[in-house]
Amino acid sequence: MSTSLKVYVKPSCPWCVDVVADLRGKGYAFEEINVIADRNAFAEMKRISGQTLAPTVSYGDLVLPDCGVPELRSFLAEHGILP
Repeated sequence: MSTSLKVYVKPSCPWCVDVVADLRGKGYAFEEINVIADRNAFAEMKRISGQTLAPTVSYGDLVLPDCGVPELRSFLAEHGILP
């Protein structure tokens, strides 16, 4: 299982901007994936999350779809995902 943190984003989405800023501010290493610029990435986000909303965060087999900063922080804490 790949345990890299990935964040699927839409550039004009304010929730995406906030989630990325929060992760950066806390020192997380992650891959930011623009699903508007990359149709394959959009399809991958839809496949793993079952929906089309961003931001969507994945860590290995764990997926947090359509989240904001509060949900992100709970997800990271619940699964012991540290920077």
